[in-house]
Amino acid sequence: MLSLLVAMDRERVIGANNDLPWHLPRDLKFFKEKTTGNTIIMGRNTFESIGKALPNRRNVVLTRNKQAIFPEDIEVIHDIDTILKWNAEKPEAEYFIIGGGKLFEQMLAYADRMYITMIDETFAGDTYFPEFSTADWKITSKVKGERNERNPYDYYFVQYDRI
Repeated sequence: MLSLLVAMDRERVIGANNDLPWHLPRDLKFFKEKTTGNTIIMGRNTFESIGKALPNRRNVVLTRNKQAIFPEDIEVIHDIDTILKWNAEKPEAEYFIIGGGKLFEQMLAYADRMYITMIDETFAGDTYFPEFSTADWKITSKVKGERNERNPYDYYFVQYDRI
């Protein structure tokens, strides 16, 4: 299964200057809960914003640059066909596409599921999640996140499954 995993604001902002424009620890915990033990796939800029392999996950970076050098705990691929092949060969596995904006654009048409943390605020940003038609997706779960001093926004964990 190909799943997109992202947090975004009301305007679909997902990033600013190769970083998150908000601090929401509960969303980071949700990310860790979903991806631990699975494969995460990201573009080069997303990897650079994280700066290292995330533990207890298979870390894959998609880049067109065949000369790019990554730490040895990072698996490097050069086209989305590789991702589609993995998914076809092992459809019982869940592959998490975690960003950035260009990779989300490329993979949206192939995704089976989206986990979107919808933050009920607007932020300045330069990277956006692609528009998608709600006619193609069904909300199968929507849970309000706890707002507190560490998580200062209203937000929802929304799961969409392709119809």
